[in-house]
Amino acid sequence: MEAESPPDLRVHVENHVATVELCRPPNNFIDLVLTAGIADALEWLDEDPACRAVVLAAEGKHFCAGADFSRRDRRAGDAEAGTGRTIYTEGVRLLRTRKPIVAAVHGAAVGAGLGLAVVADFRVTCAEARFSANFTRLGYHPGFGLTETLPRLIGAQKASLLFYTGRRIPGDEAAAMGLADLLVPQAEVRAAATALAREIAESAPLAITATRATMRRGLPELYERATAHELAEQARLRETEDFQEGVKAMAERRPPQFTGR
Repeated sequence: MEAESPPDLRVHVENHVATVELCRPPNNFIDLVLTAGIADALEWLDEDPACRAVVLAAEGKHFCAGADFSRRDRRAGDAEAGTGRTIYTEGVRLLRTRKPIVAAVHGAAVGAGLGLAVVADFRVTCAEARFSANFTRLGYHPGFGLTETLPRLIGAQKASLLFYTGRRIPGDEAAAMGLADLLVPQAEVRAAATALAREIAESAPLAITATRATMRRGLPELYERATAHELAEQARLRETEDFQEGVKAMAERRPPQFTGR
């Protein structure tokens, strides 16, 4: 079965498992439009009885390399002027959907891309993948709800280490710290994620959605509170020289030289 896919996405349902695939190769940069499209797809699948579990995957080299900070029109939280919508208001819709999600992380999940991967219930990855909360390396504040979701997943100490250093960790290290649930060869990531989703789909669907709601209770509300603070801090830090240097250094592929101004 094929859904009417939102922009930059492919949605397909087969044997009770839906695949929602990001189609902005090679980097699959995320923004408000793509986040809203993913939310639209997941909400559509919530109402489709043929779907019992979802695989979130991506076309190209990376799972999601985060936001494209080379865009000069970017604002904190990627806001849509006059609507009150931001990437974060759309992001909370992802957390309010009802069916289990398995992320197939075959390449980089960086910044907001890591936030997207962490929205899923489970992550399947490979040693070649890279996970990074690289915000402070840009002179920026962590976002996409990661200040709430990442400590919930791996603990406050490990999350703080990733936030403060901005380091890129390979998939095997991510699996060892609990950031990923299954480590397979790179060529098998999508198939392994689909196999896990099919295993979940074999359980009673009403029991699965009820159990998932219990396990994730309160998470959307925590996300909303976290992103409100993240958005305010991002807006403040956007005005600093360090942020301008961080973005410039990233574009020039060199280490940043921060001054604390």
